[in-house]
Amino acid sequence: MPRAGGVARGRAEGEARGRAVALVQLLTLKVGPLPQATLDTVHAATTDQLENWTARVLTAKTLDELLS
Repeated sequence: MPRAGGVARGRAEGEARGRAVALVQLLTLKVGPLPQATLDTVHAATTDQLENWTARVLTAKTLDELLS
């Protein structure tokens, strides 16, 4: 039987992966194909970073501005 901590950690990791996938989709629609370095940065980000970047995706003019 899974422990509560393991289940919570799994949920958090799944949420972060989902946020990363959604952000990549939005960025790709906005600026076109993303460099591998950007994909690596997004997929290595914390949930807080992903939330901040997703909030700025509509207002940032460049990838650098968004990911700063």
